[in-house]
Amino acid sequence: MNLSISNLTKVYNNGVKAMDNLSIQIGKGMFGLLGPNGAGKSTLMRTVATLQNPDSGQIDFRGIDVVKDKISLRKVLGYLPQDFGVYPKVSADELLNYFATLKGIASKKDRKKMIDEVLELTNLTEVRKKNVDGYSGGMKQRFGIAQMLLNKPKLIIVDEPTAGLDPAERVRFLNILREIGTENTVIFSTHIVDDVKDLCHEMAIMNGGQFLAQFTPSEGTQKLMGKIWMKTIKRNDLEEMERKFSILSSHYNPDNTLNIRVFANTLPGDGFSSVEPILEDVYFMALREEHPVAVA
Repeated sequence: MNLSISNLTKVYNNGVKAMDNLSIQIGKGMFGLLGPNGAGKSTLMRTVATLQNPDSGQIDFRGIDVVKDKISLRKVLGYLPQDFGVYPKVSADELLNYFATLKGIASKKDRKKMIDEVLELTNLTEVRKKNVDGYSGGMKQRFGIAQMLLNKPKLIIVDEPTAGLDPAERVRFLNILREIGTENTVIFSTHIVDDVKDLCHEMAIMNGGQFLAQFTPSEGTQKLMGKIWMKTIKRNDLEEMERKFSILSSHYNPDNTLNIRVFANTLPGDGFSSVEPILEDVYFMALREEHPVAVA
């Protein structure tokens, strides 16, 4: 495995245990870290990215002791935080040249070559002379990927990158991540289930500073096969249904009725029909159980 995390713990001064003895192994490719806001995902991402220290535990990336040797990890790290700020009134070209210099690319010719490559990959070549603070949200996120790739990183961390993007920008952003994720280790942290379903070959669900489960998306849905049931109900009947059944999610129909999705080992009652499990069912089921299971 490329990235090994062992017994990682972090307790903040207010008593919140953001990481509770976390251990996981992550290989090459796209790895999704899925969980609600406040689950501890960003704390884990910042810790792996060497921006804060754990209280205890170890992180190893390809033989680098990340906790003790932050500089070596940073040489092969690409990090896109949840909030990526840019300098006002500076073009993409100028800003990338500045970042490339900071990352140790001394040759002007080498910097230009690398900047050309990352702008082409992120589809920003035509707007390279425009000020980055005037970019749309999706363009700023793509610029975040461009700066992240300047040092040809082997470990890439992106934290909640699609929040606030419109559907077209989200698709463009995910396509870029998919392209760069084939030869690298990419950790993709999000609370949006569809992002993981569309992108990641393996994933873990996190909440309360703990890993609740780890699996491939197909493995997760396969475990619920034959155990997810759907029924259309009136809005006023929802509270009664919640008392009777293990409802994972509910969605409105155009006529203001609700489709409820229920977990049950056998047919739960009249009017229910068996439906194919989706990753959203797996996610809500893990959160409902609220206790860690074996993480491979």
